[in-house]
Amino acid sequence: MGLIHDLDHLHEHSRAVALLPAEERIAWIRRERWIEYSRGARALDRISDLLSHPPRDRMPCLLLHGATGMGKTRILQKFLRSHIAVFDQTTGFTRMAVAAIQMPPHPNELHLYEEILVSLGAVLPYSPSTGTLRHRVRVLCRQMNVRMLVIDEIHCLLAGTYREQRIILNCIRFLANDLRIPLVCAGTQEARTALSTDEQLADRFEAFELAPWKDDTDFHQLLVSYAAMLPLRRSSSLRDTRVRKRLLAMTEGVTVRICRLLEDAAIMAINQNTEQIDLDSLHDDLAVQSLASVSDRRKRRATGPKG
Repeated sequence: MGLIHDLDHLHEHSRAVALLPAEERIAWIRRERWIEYSRGARALDRISDLLSHPPRDRMPCLLLHGATGMGKTRILQKFLRSHIAVFDQTTGFTRMAVAAIQMPPHPNELHLYEEILVSLGAVLPYSPSTGTLRHRVRVLCRQMNVRMLVIDEIHCLLAGTYREQRIILNCIRFLANDLRIPLVCAGTQEARTALSTDEQLADRFEAFELAPWKDDTDFHQLLVSYAAMLPLRRSSSLRDTRVRKRLLAMTEGVTVRICRLLEDAAIMAINQNTEQIDLDSLHDDLAVQSLASVSDRRKRRATGPKG
C-alpha cells in the first residue's frame, strides 16, 4: 500500500477510502456524486422554500438558468433524490410531492402530457387524445398529492414553431393554475427567452443564474469541498492563488469541466504516487484529456437510447 500520510485534511468517509488500493480509489473518484457548495445549497434552499409554499391562485416559480455544464440538472437531481415517491399504506395511493420531466426535444401538447404521466408512473393509453391525457394528468396529480412540477431543459421549447411554443406555455400555466403548484424550470440562457414570451408566466418566475465561476468566496468553498472529498493521501494545494487561477483559465469557469479536471488530476496523482494536486498537476495535456472526456460523454447522452 505504501506510506500512509496524515489524513486529517479529508472528510471522515474519504479517509476510509484513502486507505483502499489505488484501483478502488480511482473507481470511487469516477462515481457520480453530489459535492457540497454554497451556490448549490442556495438553489436547493430556494426550491425547498417553493415546495413548502401554501397554495394560492398565482404560485411563485423559479427559473434555474446558466450555460451548459454549470450544474443545473445536478441540482435538480439532488433535490429529487430527497423527494422520492412514497406508497401510503393507509390510502393505497402513491404520494409524489414532486413530478419531474425533461422538456421533449420537439415539444407539443401531447408529448408534454405524456412525459408528465410517465414521471407519475402511469401507463399510457393507446392512441390517446390530448384532452384525455390532460384529464389524466390533473386527476393523478391530485390523487398523488403532487405539490411541484419540475421541467428540465426548458429551452427546448424554442425548437417548436411560435404557435407550438404558445400552446406549451399555455399548458404549463394552466397546470400551475389548476393544481395551484409552483413550477421549477431549468435550462440554458435561452430559457429566459422561452419563458419571457408569456407575460403572465414571466412575471411569476424568479431567475436564479448559475454564472461561470470566478475567483471569489463561493469558488474557494467549492475547492475546499473537493480537497476534503478526493481520497488523496497528501493535502492538495487547491487554496493556492496560482492553482485557483490556473483552474479557472483551463475550464473557463464551467462547473462540469472543473469537476472533471480535478477528478482526472486526482487519478493522475494516485497513479504517479504523488498523492496530491498542485500547480504542476494542472498541465495542458491533462486539460485536453479531461475536456475531451466531457465532450465524449455529452455526445453519448445526445445519441444514446432514452430511458
